[in-house]
Amino acid sequence: MGGNDELLTGTLDVAGRIDKALAQSSGLSRERVKALLDEGRVDVDGKAVRQASLKVEAGATFTVRVPAAAPAEAVAQDIPLRVTYEDDALIVIDKPAGMVVHPAAGNPDGTLVNALLHHCRGQLSGIGGVARPGIVHRIDKDTSGLLVVAKTDAAHEGLARQFADHSIERAYKAITAGHPVPAAGTIRGAIARSNHDRKKMALVEDGRGKHAVTHYRTLRPLSGAALVECRLETGRTHQVRVHLASIGHSLLGDPVYGRAPSRIRPILARLGFVRQALHAAELGFLHPISGERLHFTSSTPVDMQELIVELSGS
Repeated sequence: MGGNDELLTGTLDVAGRIDKALAQSSGLSRERVKALLDEGRVDVDGKAVRQASLKVEAGATFTVRVPAAAPAEAVAQDIPLRVTYEDDALIVIDKPAGMVVHPAAGNPDGTLVNALLHHCRGQLSGIGGVARPGIVHRIDKDTSGLLVVAKTDAAHEGLARQFADHSIERAYKAITAGHPVPAAGTIRGAIARSNHDRKKMALVEDGRGKHAVTHYRTLRPLSGAALVECRLETGRTHQVRVHLASIGHSLLGDPVYGRAPSRIRPILARLGFVRQALHAAELGFLHPISGERLHFTSSTPVDMQELIVELSGS
C-alpha cells in the first residue's frame, strides 16, 4: 500500500483462525492483526485475506504490510487528572463531568486522551488508533466517574476480552424522574442508532441492534425523583440513559432522552444542574497482566449530592 510499509513474511506455525495463527507466527498482537486484516494488508498463499475467522493450514505462507507508525493526532496537554490507580499496565481515572474522553469533531483537544498523553508520557496502548490511544471503553462527556485506560497492548487486549465477555463489574448512580415501579428490576432491550435522529440511540427490535441488559434498584426515593443504582451486564452507548427512559424514568438533566418534571425544573435551574445525573461509581475487573481482582469506587460528585439534598427536602 504505502511506500513506507514494513513487510513481514513467513509461514504459519499453526492451523486455525487466521487472526490467531498469524498473531502467533508474526509476533504481532491479535488485535493488531485484526486491524491489518480489516485494512486489506494481509495475504495468505498469495491471496488477500480480510476475514479474521478464516481457517488456515499450518505451513501456509503469509505477507503482512505493516504501515509506518502515524504521528498521534492528539497532543499532550497538562490537564489535571484524578488518578484512582496506576501501574505499568493500566491507569484508572475518575473523570469529571464535562470532559470528553477522546478527540473528535468539535472536541479536538482538552480531552481525557490529551491529558493522558501528558501524564503517561507516551506510554499508552496503540490499539485504539492515533486518536484514541489506550481507550478500552468510554463514558459520555457529561457523565462523571471511573474508567480504565490501557498503557500496553497486552493490557488493552486483556481488558477488551473482559468487556466483550461482560465480566467487567460496572455500577452507576443515577437520579431519575419519578419512582421506578417496580423499585428494582432488569431492563432488556437491544440498542442501536435511532432512525429518526442519528445523534440518539434507541431501543430497537431484536436482531437489529446490540443486546443490552441493565439491572437497577432504587437506593432512595426522593421528592418526585429517585436515586437509583444501575449495574450493567453489557456496555452499549447511552445504555443507562436509554433503558431508564424506556421505562418512563429518564435521568434528571438529560437533554436528549428526557424532560424533567415541571416542579423539578426550577430546582435544576437554581443549582445550575445542566447534565444527565449519572455517575460511574464502581469498576471492577481482573488485572489483565497479574490476574489480581481489582475493585474501585468513586463517591457521588458534589453537584449530584446537592441535587439529592434539594430533592430530599422539597
